[in-house]
Amino acid sequence: MKTIKMSLAAVMAATVATTGASANMLEEIISNPQLDIEIRPRYEFVSDDHDGLDDAKALTVRTAIGVKMGLLGVEGLNAQLQGMSVDNFGWVDDYAPEKDGYAKVLDPAQTRMTQANISYTYEGFTGIFGRKMVVLDNARFIGNVGWRQMPQTYDLVAGIYGWEKLNLLAAYVTQVNQIVDSKLNTGTVLLHGSYDFMPELKVTAYDYMVQNFADQFGIRAEGTFGFEGDMKLKYEAEYAHQNDPTLTDDGEPVVGPVADPDDLEQDADYYNIAASLLWNNFTIGAGYEFLGAADDTATGSAFTTPLATLHKFNGWADVFLSTPDEGLTDFSVKLAYNFGEYGKILGVYHMFTSDDDNAAGDADLGDEIDVAY
Repeated sequence: MKTIKMSLAAVMAATVATTGASANMLEEIISNPQLDIEIRPRYEFVSDDHDGLDDAKALTVRTAIGVKMGLLGVEGLNAQLQGMSVDNFGWVDDYAPEKDGYAKVLDPAQTRMTQANISYTYEGFTGIFGRKMVVLDNARFIGNVGWRQMPQTYDLVAGIYGWEKLNLLAAYVTQVNQIVDSKLNTGTVLLHGSYDFMPELKVTAYDYMVQNFADQFGIRAEGTFGFEGDMKLKYEAEYAHQNDPTLTDDGEPVVGPVADPDDLEQDADYYNIAASLLWNNFTIGAGYEFLGAADDTATGSAFTTPLATLHKFNGWADVFLSTPDEGLTDFSVKLAYNFGEYGKILGVYHMFTSDDDNAAGDADLGDEIDVAY
């Protein structure tokens, strides 16, 4: 992936050189523009023997062009625009959803405006209106799905306040623009707050009220302990619960077994515990993540996070993009080595089982080995 940043001053000067009046007017409207160009080619191969599908082969390229600029000469008032196109090459496009009968690669050809927003910052407060990429914490609940070629973005109005070690966010989301060419019309409210007590402890509390799905509220702690000999221990611990949705309308449920969101009775738990030891160039870690089954599968679903960057969790094969009805537990261990300028290698082993208290029969859901360089 290559990102290029350049000043637009020369481009603007050439565009408006014909009339000094136009130049002065343009300079009064925008200032300090910065252009971003990104080109990201990718080849992906998927073999899925379970469903009798042909192997998928996808050669795609993502092209993004964006600009950030000041507005109207007002300090703190800024605008951002970004357009993005995902294209495939006709001789390597044997994958669903482009063609039937093949395994899925969720990078269909499409073009859209990915970011278009105005923001204003004053004395620690920032207000944002428009379309924006949003990632909260580790992207377990709210993410931009950055692994895929087309990101997930949010149409929202948001307020962010930061004071010393305290950070607060409140947002109202009217639409979620998902990675495939689909839109989730929603009246979702996001509330998020964090406080950095010390390097060893940062505490975050949140309540994500996803319309026609569930209220997701939880608490998260994370931090880093330093030891002699450049040894560090990083940890995270999190608990969350899903309740019946506070916000509903006459639309369809986002996730759920019922047709009417007013009939949703969501009741499921989540917790995650993970730790990593860093020493010299080595990292070794382990984690345990639990996504509980629904209390009543006739009216609710297992704990799931429909707005997350799901590829990041529960294995890179994307088998568990939605949580099984019987719930999911994921025990994982990882080992990594950093070669410096020659890159980093990471290996992760996952062992999947169901929520034992709700499992019918065998609770073993398989295992997975992931390697990245």
